[in-house]
Amino acid sequence: MSHTVGQVSGFAGITVRTLHHYDEIGLLVPSERTHAGHRRYSDADLDRLQQILFYRELGFPLDEVAALLDDPETDPRAHLRRQHELLTARIEKLQKMAAAVEHAMEARKMGINLTPEERFEVFGDKDPEQYAEEAEQRWGGTDAYAESQRRAASYTKDDWKRMQAEVADWGARYDALMTAGEPATGEAAMDMAEEHRRHICRWFYECPYDMHRSLGDMYVADERFKAFYDSMCPGLAEHLREAITANAARARP
Repeated sequence: MSHTVGQVSGFAGITVRTLHHYDEIGLLVPSERTHAGHRRYSDADLDRLQQILFYRELGFPLDEVAALLDDPETDPRAHLRRQHELLTARIEKLQKMAAAVEHAMEARKMGINLTPEERFEVFGDKDPEQYAEEAEQRWGGTDAYAESQRRAASYTKDDWKRMQAEVADWGARYDALMTAGEPATGEAAMDMAEEHRRHICRWFYECPYDMHRSLGDMYVADERFKAFYDSMCPGLAEHLREAITANAARARP
């Protein structure tokens, strides 16, 4: 059975002009011609075309494709092994590209307008967008979420680094407070809780005492937040929640 150039064009999803070009340069010469000179392609020709299109998809120049396919030392099984290796490498590369695009999309959701290099410099191997989708699902319709998005979009690399420095300093001082045995309901702990609340107000959104108390509950209930605070000092998440609650009560008239 043989196929016309139009049929092959339809099978392969390429133009008739491309098939004519492959014929002219000797890359894919049809096995048959009609009396009128029309090209007819055999199943073997289609197999070769499939190989050509595979290598072209991977970016091989036509002269290299021809050299690969016409190498007398290469059998069909060797081609399949090579294609499998190339496809595996391509898949890995595409997966990395897809991950990078997803991260960029999440970053846009958070409003973090930093280059990849700047994000790495600021956050290292930590992913600042890992909770972005969840945050949008939880609070996407709130004024606080919209305000945090607006503010985050305006921050530069230096802003983010300054913010991180504030968090690190606060964490070190809270660690010292707990090491000294200060109770969560004492003035020193409540002052630290108030500083925590004002940090949120300054950098992200207005955080009234009731909202801050809800956040304190979340820092204990959500294992990820608990792990973050407890990494500063074991037990800090629970201690902070109590201090936040006490501070909110202190603030009531």
